[in-house]
Amino acid sequence: MGLLTGLLTLPLAPVRGVVWLAEQIQECAEEQYYDPANIRVELERVEEARQFGELSEEECAAWENDLLRRLMYRQE
Repeated sequence: MGLLTGLLTLPLAPVRGVVWLAEQIQECAEEQYYDPANIRVELERVEEARQFGELSEEECAAWENDLLRRLMYRQE
């Protein structure tokens, strides 16, 4: 980046900083969302909810399918 370009785009520096920060937050959130350890913990929660009758079988199945989809996505 040349001196002139740097001076002309200087007012956009805060915008670039915010965009960079948003990208970093998104990466961190996706890493946690697709983390196999977190998915296993959630699967255990589903099983506990099933045992205590807190959720119906349909709700448990839907939740498990979503968790398994996330796990498969991470492995691809």
